[in-house]
Amino acid sequence: MKPKRFRFPLRAAAWALAPVAAGGLALAVPAIAQTSGTLSAVQQHLKSTNSMVADFVQTDRNGQRLSGKLTLKRPGKIRFQYQKDVPLLIVGDGSRLTMIDYEVKQVQSWPVKNSPLGALLDPDRDLSKYAKLVPTGNKDVLSVEVKDAKRPEYGTITMVFVRDGGAPGGLRLRGWVALDSQNNRTRIDLSNQKFNVAVADSTFRWTDPRPRKRR
Repeated sequence: MKPKRFRFPLRAAAWALAPVAAGGLALAVPAIAQTSGTLSAVQQHLKSTNSMVADFVQTDRNGQRLSGKLTLKRPGKIRFQYQKDVPLLIVGDGSRLTMIDYEVKQVQSWPVKNSPLGALLDPDRDLSKYAKLVPTGNKDVLSVEVKDAKRPEYGTITMVFVRDGGAPGGLRLRGWVALDSQNNRTRIDLSNQKFNVAVADSTFRWTDPRPRKRR
């Protein structure tokens, strides 16, 4: 029997960024009034997290689940290394987010700032200008929805944090839900997070599968 191939739109996979707990959060729920102190705590967590490695489980809108390893290094660097039978890699090198499909030898790339991931990768962005809190019913769980009202095509990311005294800024990113402009919803669950560990810049390099053009 041939191994099962996971085929899904490359661009949809790029929004692959939201947690099991966040799956219970209705994105349509009106946001509560912003609490500047709470958003400041999230901003402090982002500024205090220079790097992070974690296991992730991605769930797409059809319920398909994939797993892998997430590596993050601020500013701007991220790598989604999928399980061995998925020939897909997503890498952010500090300025651009690139998806590489090794099965069909296809590469797509665009600025990180044009993706919801920009909120996660750039700790200097002022959250108060484009983020709002979403009620969770649990004082130890913070849900922050981020989107640019002037750029709806960039999509929305709802990050979920839990209070954790051992994590940078007293918060731990548990995952996020990403919603693109076509309402494709993707969820990422994080586990086994490790913060501020040494991560080499070479982690964010990738091999181009496209045939070289002959001169």
